[in-house]
Amino acid sequence: MNDFLAALTALLPSTGVGLIFFLAMRAVLNADRSERRAFAEEEKRYRKNSPD
Repeated sequence: MNDFLAALTALLPSTGVGLIFFLAMRAVLNADRSERRAFAEEEKRYRKNSPD
């Protein structure tokens, strides 16, 4: 049991950093997706109102 806790303690920092990295990358990708969607809507609105 003591070996199990030692192994768990050794893996905990790496798991925590991995989780933080995952959450940060997910936030970045969601922000990028939202920005691209907003840009596409604005471009569509611009092209619709364009005199061409």
